[in-house]
Amino acid sequence: MTPRLRFLAIAPLLALAALGGAGCTTNPATGQSSFTAFMSPDEEIRVGREQHPQIIKEFGGEYQDPAVRRYVAQLGERLARSSELPDLQFTFTVLNSDIVNAFALPGGYVYVTRGLLALASSEAELAGVLGHEIGHVTARHTAQRYSAAVAANIAVGLLGAVAGSDLASSLGQSLAEVALAGYSREQESQADQLGVRYLGRTSYDQEAMATFLAKLQGDSALTAELAGRPGTADQFDIMQSHPRTADRVRDAIAAAHAQAAPPADPREGRDDYLKAIDGLYWGGDPESGFVHNRSFIHPALRFQFEAPPGFRLFNADRAVTARGPNKAQIVFSRDMGAGVAAAANMVGYLQGAWAREIQLAAVEAINVNGLDGATGATRLNTRSGPIDVRLVAVRFDPRTVYRFVFVTLPEHTAELSTAFRRVTYSFRALSAREAATLKPLRIRVVQAGPGDTVDSLARRMAIDDLAVRRFQVLNGLAPGQALRPGDRVKIIAD
Repeated sequence: MTPRLRFLAIAPLLALAALGGAGCTTNPATGQSSFTAFMSPDEEIRVGREQHPQIIKEFGGEYQDPAVRRYVAQLGERLARSSELPDLQFTFTVLNSDIVNAFALPGGYVYVTRGLLALASSEAELAGVLGHEIGHVTARHTAQRYSAAVAANIAVGLLGAVAGSDLASSLGQSLAEVALAGYSREQESQADQLGVRYLGRTSYDQEAMATFLAKLQGDSALTAELAGRPGTADQFDIMQSHPRTADRVRDAIAAAHAQAAPPADPREGRDDYLKAIDGLYWGGDPESGFVHNRSFIHPALRFQFEAPPGFRLFNADRAVTARGPNKAQIVFSRDMGAGVAAAANMVGYLQGAWAREIQLAAVEAINVNGLDGATGATRLNTRSGPIDVRLVAVRFDPRTVYRFVFVTLPEHTAELSTAFRRVTYSFRALSAREAATLKPLRIRVVQAGPGDTVDSLARRMAIDDLAVRRFQVLNGLAPGQALRPGDRVKIIAD
């Protein structure tokens, strides 16, 4: 390399070094210097405010119970006032989703799902979740990620002048993906330490953060088992995007205790918490549809269908999915687009609108409980190998088509064909009277009597599959752990 080219190659690094020095600030929460040059606190608030409606829409809206929303908001605000940003206007939102999750947007927007509330068993456990997410906000982790990504793109732009656009584009894509892939282990550790700090300042039991993490891991294992994929809990674990373990959380607790003594009389708040969530919807609600064992029921839109044995239903805003054994899946959705009204019949809709870019075989018209429909199948080659796909479309009214996508590995298609056919023909419209009588399940808090056991209380649950395991996970009970008379526990019931 000539001296001239060597100078050009290091110029971007010199530019970035100068930029990094100008953009580093000392974070009041962590006490560490961090690079946030490309997102100011005011910009964080703007980004959070702009994205907030999209998050609510993506996760099925806000949970509408005013008492639950007020309870979570008051707890979150108490923790936020103990943080290093007590004047920041935090917004705490309960999302109407069964998925167990929590996350934060910059600018003080913190979210927990209805599914997470059902899994937690005390105020301290929920406080640990909220404190962790508040920690991401006060540590300005999103600003760090965003600024790193922008700096990476600037570096690529400068490198492009030297190395050519193709290399610059490649570097830009890889650097940006790393910067925006998720929180780093260090950032998660910081959020844990800050969350533990806020728990201590508000006199909550700091160990609750670790106990709830163990619950998350138990719930992930149960979800994998229900989906017919035991041993694959990591695929259902939110810790994939939150790289934490119980040992790391306890390290954060120890670090917090080294800086400040733990509360002398730590608050758990179990009774108050159980009172607050008693009656919480489980599996969905009448407005967004709900799961009842293997049935998906939507009273507001007035239809229902049933998944096969061995499949577990998941209700999300855009689609209902059912996961089964051997990687089989069912995806159910609704189409109200222009292609629905334009199609003369359902075969025409299937081939000319929905699957116009796919070569379908064995296309035929069908009648599903008095509703016109059509079906066809194809084999697709994916990165993971070939899959068989069957499409089913059913016209519900002149403007609405409901759609099933059945996905199987080729070696399992034949054995599941009858089960999938039964799913199709289980789809039916509900009368107004039927819709009015169908109610979702709820979390109910009951007290264990002198003769009650895990098995006897699990039998009281309106759940067919793995009721004992569900009861244990829901209440944070280890296998073999007994109940005591007077214990207040959660069950899933009408």
